[in-house]
Amino acid sequence: MAENEICSHIDALEAIKAPKRHECEECVKVGARWVHLRTCQQCGATLCCDDSPNRHATQHAHASGHPVIASAEPGERWLYCYPDDAFAAY
Repeated sequence: MAENEICSHIDALEAIKAPKRHECEECVKVGARWVHLRTCQQCGATLCCDDSPNRHATQHAHASGHPVIASAEPGERWLYCYPDDAFAAY
């Protein structure tokens, strides 16, 4: 992939899914804490980042095959594609 080229997974997104709630859905279930949040761009699940103890966003991406997340943090506007290890601002 060329330096300025957007990966096909990110390029295929029609709209950016925003978080429904500002909390990790899985951490809430188990009473855990999170550091930052990410929203799956396929199903809309909002889950914790890799700096969080449970790394639910990455677990979700690997288990579901959903390739792209967006930062759910206020003021951050970026996407990340797991299969292509690619970032893109929006």
